[in-house]
Amino acid sequence: MKQFLLILCLASLLVSCGGKGGRAMQSMSGNPVLGGWYADPEAIIYDDTYWIYPTWSDVYENQVFFDCFSSKDLVTWTKHPAILDTAEVRWAKRAMWAPSVIRHAGHYYLFFGANDVHPGEVGGIGVAVADRPEGPYRDLLGRPLIGEVVNGAQPIDQFVFHDDDGTYYMYYGGWGHCNVVRLSDDFTRLVPFPDGEVYKEVTPAGYTEGPFMLKRDGRYYFMWSEGGWGSPDYCVAYAIADTPLGPFQRIGKILEQDSTVATSAGHHSVLHVPGSDDYYIVYHRRPLGDNARDHRVTCIDRMEFDQDGYIRPVKITFEGVKAREID
Repeated sequence: MKQFLLILCLASLLVSCGGKGGRAMQSMSGNPVLGGWYADPEAIIYDDTYWIYPTWSDVYENQVFFDCFSSKDLVTWTKHPAILDTAEVRWAKRAMWAPSVIRHAGHYYLFFGANDVHPGEVGGIGVAVADRPEGPYRDLLGRPLIGEVVNGAQPIDQFVFHDDDGTYYMYYGGWGHCNVVRLSDDFTRLVPFPDGEVYKEVTPAGYTEGPFMLKRDGRYYFMWSEGGWGSPDYCVAYAIADTPLGPFQRIGKILEQDSTVATSAGHHSVLHVPGSDDYYIVYHRRPLGDNARDHRVTCIDRMEFDQDGYIRPVKITFEGVKAREID
C-alpha cells in the first residue's frame, strides 16, 4: 500500500510540475482574467512580459485613474495600481479611459481619452510618458494632443500603430466616425500626410468606436467595435486592406456575445507572440444576467486565421487560454 501511495504521489508531482518554469502544462487563465470591473483593455508585449492596460469601469466621475497588469504566462497577473491619475493630468477631470500604449526610444507612452469631451469643452486625447511600463506616468504635454471634434469623430478610443517603415499612425474616434493621423517621433504633435491633410476619415461600415490595427503577412487588418457599448449585441468586426489608410471594406464580425457565456463582447486588442502564429484577443464583456452599465470584465481568448488569412470567429470561453511564456 505504501508503495502504491508513493507511486501516486510521484505521478501527481510530475503532472503538477510539468511544463516550463514548473507550471502545469494545462494551466488555464480562466475568464475574466483580471479581478474587478475593467474594460477597454489594451494588451501589449514588452520583452518577455505581457501587459494589459484597461479602463477602470465605473461611473465617469470615479473613472479618474488607470491600473495596469503584467504576466509572464497569461495566467498569473500582477496588478500595478494607479499608474496615472487626474492629479497628474491637470486638465482631466473625469472619464479617463481606453489607454493605448507603446514603447519608443527607451520610454513608455500611454495615450488616453479624458473628460468625455464635447464641442466647446476641454478634453480629448492626451499623452503620458514613463521610464518603466508600470509607471508612474507623467503628462507629456499639459494639454490634449487632440481636443476637438474633426469629421464627426469624438477624440477618444485611440490606438497607436507603428508601421514597418517607421511611421506612427493613430486611429481614433467615437460617435460612429474614425480618423487616422500621423504622429511625430516624439509624440508631441500631428504630422500632415503627403497631401497636406492632417486628419483622414477612414470610417468603415458599421463602425462605432474602439479601432485597432494589426499587420500580418503584409496585409493590414483594421478592427473596431460596433453596436452600443451598453448593449448585449456589442461586438467586434474587421476589414483587410493593402495600405494603412484603406480603403477598408467590412468583412464581418469575429467577436460577439454567446448566450451561454456572456454578452457585450467588444472593445478589444490583440497580442501576437513574436516568432509564432499565436494570437490572443483581449476584450471586455458583461457577465450573464448583469445589466449594470459599468459592470464589464476583461477576458482573453485565442484568435486564429484560416488558410486564406481571414480571421475565424472567436469562441468566447470561461476557461480562457493555456499558459504561454514568451520564448
